[in-house]
Parts: sequence; structure tokens; C-alpha cells
Amino acid sequence: MLLFRLSEPKPAAAIKLLVLLAACALLVSCSSHPYRNVSNSPDDYHIIPQPNQLAILKGRFLVNPETKIIYETGLAQEAKYLANLLGKGEGASIIVDERNASSGDISLTLDSTIQAEEGYELNVEFDGIHLSAKTAKGIFYGIQTLRQLLPASIEKSMAATDTLTIPAVRITDQPRYAYRGMHLDVARHFFSIDEVKKYIDLLAMHKMNTFHWHLTEDQGWRIQIKKYPKLTEVGAFRKGTAIGLAGTRDAPYTYDNVPYGGFYTQDEIRDVVAYAGARHITVIPEIELPGHSSAALAAYPQFGNHSGPYEVARRWGVFEETFAPTEETFAFLEDVLKEVMELFPSTLIHIGGDEVLKKEWKESAYAQALIEKEGLKDEDGLQSYFIRRIEAFLNTNGRSIIGWDEILEGGLAPNATVMSWRGVEGGIAAAKQQHNVIMTPGAYCYFDYNQIGGEAQKKDPLNGSNRVTTLEKVYSYEPTPAELTPEQTKYILGAQGNVWTEYMPNFEVVEYNVLPRMTALSEVVWSAKKDRDWEKFHGRLQHMSRRYDALRYTYAKQCIVQ
Repeated sequence: MLLFRLSEPKPAAAIKLLVLLAACALLVSCSSHPYRNVSNSPDDYHIIPQPNQLAILKGRFLVNPETKIIYETGLAQEAKYLANLLGKGEGASIIVDERNASSGDISLTLDSTIQAEEGYELNVEFDGIHLSAKTAKGIFYGIQTLRQLLPASIEKSMAATDTLTIPAVRITDQPRYAYRGMHLDVARHFFSIDEVKKYIDLLAMHKMNTFHWHLTEDQGWRIQIKKYPKLTEVGAFRKGTAIGLAGTRDAPYTYDNVPYGGFYTQDEIRDVVAYAGARHITVIPEIELPGHSSAALAAYPQFGNHSGPYEVARRWGVFEETFAPTEETFAFLEDVLKEVMELFPSTLIHIGGDEVLKKEWKESAYAQALIEKEGLKDEDGLQSYFIRRIEAFLNTNGRSIIGWDEILEGGLAPNATVMSWRGVEGGIAAAKQQHNVIMTPGAYCYFDYNQIGGEAQKKDPLNGSNRVTTLEKVYSYEPTPAELTPEQTKYILGAQGNVWTEYMPNFEVVEYNVLPRMTALSEVVWSAKKDRDWEKFHGRLQHMSRRYDALRYTYAKQCIVQ
């Protein structure tokens, strides 16, 4: 450091001299910076999902213990997230500060001139990093991009990184679709809060913004409802589980007869919602109705179409049990949904609506009388009536419903969002009726399907499905159907990957089935269609797999090896 003593200069002259000296010092410092003129190559920028615009620059930014993160008011949460990320890599605490940025710092700022709500601009130079976005959500996504410019070793709790540098780059980025989701069924098999959070971390790393939490099913009710304690006391536990791929003509069901179950308390639910919110992920809860209701009816048989007995299902598949369309049932479901709405701030509440067998309604004198009274055409019309009743209640409380594409049967509820899973036809029909749509067709977006195919599939111990959805097939998916007009395409909000867990008894198997297919889907829903290139994506995936390894995720390595 150079010290100068000024002997009584005039104020103006003193200021000019100080400015000159500071400029000289900065020039000397910059010109001698060891990473200023380092050349970078495309191999330094293996980012997934692919950013919209990326310009390679010369130089590298050095992260050291003196590096500060400067943030604007409203970005403290994001600054701390980044500090934790960098602190892992450098083995030292990164200071989070609100003062003005100087050379060698990382600044996070909000910029109202950026049009996209989730867009961001990232500028990395040898002497500083500036990340700007219209919203905190955009800042968070920019941090995920910055994360992938760092070595995978930073993901380890005690990474040994002597010199941590970030290649210079200029990125302008925003997502293609507003809805980028992943689903997890915790009813067929139950996963701990820590495992659910680990799943949410995966979504965050892939810039996904929605977690669809499938909480109720025939095989288990997983959410505490205080007004109806038997839902978890009885409905959360089954007497056993079907063994293997059973239930076919040649393989009748057998059971392990081992009691199985679990549920989340309301405090645990709040914890997960807050954890996801800190990562800018909306949690959409699913409460299945009027079908897939065996667990609820085992707890409260008075809401069924007959007196029972009911039991929490031990096998997989579709069941005849449905809620009765009585006023008592609607009062019960409204009470349940009141508590659900208190726990989940999501505007959308998923009500299922799929695979409703109508046999019990056909045999119910009450249901048949209601069809006649309401002037309904048939049992499909009764299903529509049921869904409309629930929708009206949720709309009154400022929420909207989302359901599987069967809610189209008998007429679509006025404000419903459709999740198209039986192919793309349901999504096309809903968009033509000017309803919002989430595309999730099984052939492309069901991650419980086998991901290998061929003879190798038979040797895969971590997948129980005989259907196949390969990594390349996921990557090839185009969520916006060609059959729609430009005006109709605006109703396609995005796409979602679904994880049904009949044959996923532990979280390791969930990870294996999700990765790397979630990674492929993340690029489908984020990156521009024109930039999609399977070979280049597969090349970048080689580097992403190192991050999976550092984070100790189980994944299908055979899908990645070239």
C-alpha cells in the first residue's frame, strides 16, 4: 500500500490528486491481476438448462476469503444462499454486506428494465461479478447458473479447493415456460421430511419452480387434518404391501403382511413449504377426490357409497371406492380443504379427479336421484358436478383447482387447470376451451417408466415398470402441441415430470428414476426450442453427473456414459 501526505493543497487540487492516485492504484492492480487475461473455452460453460444467450469472455474471477456479496434490500435470502454455496467451496465464510460494491465483489441487484419476471443477467469479469434480475426469483436462478460455473467439488460439505475461480461470461437468460414442475407420490411409499427437502433441492438446482406433492391415495393418507384425526390414525397405515409386479393373470397378488405407513404433521408441512419457498418453489398439494379414496374411507366410512368395510389398500391399481356425492361428504371435504389452504399458500390446489370408476354411483340410489334432480346426463355428469362443487368452494376462498385430464369428462369446471397425462389430447381439448394446461403425458413425462429399454431393462434392479421412457425421449418432448393456434398456445403453461412410487420403496430408487431425466426435462421447459440439441446436451450432462456424484445422488449412469 502506498501512503501520500499532502501539504496544505487547495481543496479542489487535493480531490483531483486523490482521484488520480486512486485511478493509478486501480490501474496497477488490474494490470497485474493474475486471471485478467486467461482465455476460456466452451468447455468451461457446461450449463443445464442451456441459457438463452451466452458470450464467452477473457479472464476469471477469483473467489477468496475477502470476497463480499453485496445485495440490495429484498435479496438477503438469496445472498445468504450464495454465501453458503461459496463458503462450502472456499472453506471460509463469505461476508454478506449491503454497502456499495467494489472491485473483487459479487453484487446482486434488482433491475426493473429486465422484462421477464424470472429472467436474469449475469456478468462475470476478472474483477467482479454482477447479477441482476427483475425479481428475487430471477436472482435465484442466476445463482444456479453461477453455481454450474463452479467446480462440482463445491457441492461437498468439506471441499478441498485451493484456488476457486469462475470463468468470465455474459449471460442473458429467461425461461420458456412459466410452469416447470416435478411431482412426487408419497402415498404409495412414504419419504421423510429430509428426503422431501433433498428432492426440492434437486428442483432448485434445475430451475424448476413447482413441486406437486401427491399426499393422498388408496394406499395411504399422508397429511394431518386436525378436525379428522382418523385420517392419519387409520388412513396413514396399511396392513401390508403387494410384492413385485403382481396382479396379472399369471401372477396373482401376494403380500408381505408388514404394516407400513407414515404421515406429515402440520408443522412438518409448514417446514417443507417454507423450505421450498426460500428456493422460489411453489408447493401444490394434491388431495384425491372423488376416487382414489380408500384410505380416507377406511378412516371415515360414512362418506362412502355403502357402509363398508373399507381398508387402506395393500395393492396398486384402480379401485371402485369413491366418495358419495352427499352433502355430508362435501362438508367433510370442505373441512379438509380449509386446513390444506391454511398450510399451502399456492393459488392452485390439486384435486385429482382421475380414474374414477362409476360402479358405486350406478348402484347408489342417492347418486341416481341426484343425477335426476340436477338434470345430469349420466355418471360422467355427476363427476363434473362433484368437481364443480369443490371448485366453487375453493374459488370462494381465493383458490383454483387443478386436476388430471379426466376432469374434462362430463364438462370442465369453469376455472379449472387441466393436467394432461393420458397423452396430449386432454391438453389440446382444454386449451381449445381456453383453460390453462400443464402437459405431463406418460410417454414423455412419467419417470416411473423404465429409462433403459431393450435387454438391459430386464437387468435393471431399480425399476419395476415394463414401460419405457428414455432420457433422449424426454429431451425430445415438445410441450406445445402443433395442433393449437398461436392464440391457443398461450394456455400451455408448461410441463411436469411425474414420479409414481408403487415400485420405489426407498428414496434412493426415486433419485435413480428421476436422474438424469429431470435434467433433460429442465432444459425442455427452460431453454429456447431452437437451441435444443441432443448431442450437445448429452455432452454437458457428462459434467452435470459430477455434480450428482458430489451431492451423493443415485442416478442412472448408463444413460449418461457415452
